[in-house]
Amino acid sequence: MSTIIAPAPDPDREPTAAELDAIVAEESLIAAEVELLDVRIALLERVPTEMDARRLRRAENKVLAERLVLANRLATSGEVA
Repeated sequence: MSTIIAPAPDPDREPTAAELDAIVAEESLIAAEVELLDVRIALLERVPTEMDARRLRRAENKVLAERLVLANRLATSGEVA
């Protein structure tokens, strides 16, 4: 059995233009995922109310919508996710 060893990341390396473009393309999805995480963290501290359940569903739907937009954008441009 062989072992694959990945090189250590260079801490002084700057992201490439392509990497920065990928981050910008996913920015709305990242923001939606952060919002969902915030909702989930808030619900750890208390018993969810009906309003909390709505907020959670809304955040989950927003993440799904952003994933769909990104997937459609990648599919039309011919890129691979």
